[in-house]
Amino acid sequence: MEEKKKKNIGFNIIKPDPMDGHKGFGKGSLSLDNVSPVIIDVEAGEAQVDVGAMHARSTVEKGIKFLPNRDEVPDAKPYWLVWVTIDRAEAGPYYAGVTACEMTVNREIRRGYKVLPEHVNRLDKSIKRHIIVEHMDEKSKQILADFLKNHDEGMWERSAQELKAGLDAG
Repeated sequence: MEEKKKKNIGFNIIKPDPMDGHKGFGKGSLSLDNVSPVIIDVEAGEAQVDVGAMHARSTVEKGIKFLPNRDEVPDAKPYWLVWVTIDRAEAGPYYAGVTACEMTVNREIRRGYKVLPEHVNRLDKSIKRHIIVEHMDEKSKQILADFLKNHDEGMWERSAQELKAGLDAG
């Protein structure tokens, strides 16, 4: 009997702090262990975790040459790359940092638009527990809010009011 392996498409698991009880080198450094990249396909109305985005190798980004000038990528499809950092409080895990970055892709001409420094800075901000979603369009905010709620209602409930208000999802 052949056993199919279930593909894990969930968020990164919260790992114990490797520096716990450890003094010295690396203490206080930022860790990517609790960060997951979520790609929102605005037109399709879908969101999914794509860990390849950690190294700009998500399904959306593969085979695309990214340019920093939006005008050089006509008829591009809109996407958001959202860095989601999960932390644990006494009550349980919650969405601690959520930062969104714009990205567009035109598969036909294999070109895309994104501002790489912004993507790196937003990853850093997410790790530092910031919420940066106000610049997203309303449809994308709703897609993200639904995705986070459906992934884990309890984590959504334990998250900061700033996130819920930012996504206008109460």
